[in-house]
Amino acid sequence: MSSSARTSDVLVIGGGIIGLVTAWRAAQRGLATAVVDPEPGGGAAQVAAGMLAAVTELHYGEETLLGLNLASARRYPDFAAELTDLTGHDLGYRRCGTLAVALDADDRAHLRELHALQRRSGLESEWLSGRDCRRLEPMLAPGVRGGLRVDGDHQIDPRRLAAALVAACERTGVVFHREWAERLLVDRERATGVVTRAGAELAVGQVVLAAGSLSGRLAGVPEAVLPPVRPVKGQVLRLTVPPPLAPFLSRTVRAVVRGSHVYLVPRESGELVVGATSEELGWDTTVTAGGVYELLRDAHELVPGLTELPLTETRAGLRPGSPDNAPLLGPTGLEGLLLATGHYRNGVLLTPVTGDVMAHVLTTGELPDEARPFTPKRFSAALTEQPA
Repeated sequence: MSSSARTSDVLVIGGGIIGLVTAWRAAQRGLATAVVDPEPGGGAAQVAAGMLAAVTELHYGEETLLGLNLASARRYPDFAAELTDLTGHDLGYRRCGTLAVALDADDRAHLRELHALQRRSGLESEWLSGRDCRRLEPMLAPGVRGGLRVDGDHQIDPRRLAAALVAACERTGVVFHREWAERLLVDRERATGVVTRAGAELAVGQVVLAAGSLSGRLAGVPEAVLPPVRPVKGQVLRLTVPPPLAPFLSRTVRAVVRGSHVYLVPRESGELVVGATSEELGWDTTVTAGGVYELLRDAHELVPGLTELPLTETRAGLRPGSPDNAPLLGPTGLEGLLLATGHYRNGVLLTPVTGDVMAHVLTTGELPDEARPFTPKRFSAALTEQPA
């Protein structure tokens, strides 16, 4: 089974939230759009906690990424409302805020440094005493030494978001090819489509590679433009808060416990998400006893009553990490091939801005100013500049 007739203007490889938002926004711009993925709406979104944490996720050396994160966070209220109006899906979007706390003197010093960085970056966060933290969240451990209240960091349910994006794509005329993309087709130094695992040839105007951690494994992509994306394993737990105990927590709570990051994300449904490990183990997605133990141990130190809750799910997923922890957005050195990948720990947060950026570049050929620091060409340029 094969056909060389052009099937669409844009073909998106990957049906995770980044691929789906790209396809939806492209279709809204009038482009005939298709998605190749055996299970649209699957992938890392099924594991992610859904923190929209531009402020509390700030890391040293990532100030440029901060600008993109903030731009996307500002878009979220209108983005969520538009998606819900179109599909009728409740996204679990909550403007509940985040509380980052410290459990010992070292963690408190680290949090103080983070607060100073946030303030220098013009971000809004408030330092609280341990007593004030426990006043906000009575379930916190008595030993909490202080914390940062960030009302601007919100949350969304990534599983609901993914389902809504699938529905939005369907309503906007996006065609789904529910199979794997096996190989990129290249003709005269231009990407022209893909061959699917079933042997079908899909000829298109532009190809967007948005396959998350798998983006660097597509056959047929010239080595010079192959995205430098690697899998970073994350294990996540889900617990259920019975109605008599609700609300267990009123906002997202996060901390560094003995050097390990842990967060607790409470859903209005009663679900409590606990995450996440960060493991450089290649393509392994095994849930391990050690991973579960460490998450429960650290979460218990933060909120002792948590260990009485039913443990309802354990999952492991793969974040798409890039060399500088920032996404790769836009055209590559191969004409007709664009990237929307490498979002690492900010994929859910960056969903709105990624959709807008990719729709703009697909229709105009130009990256908007806010996305220019994240061109995929920054890595190929770095390689050519290295001394022999």
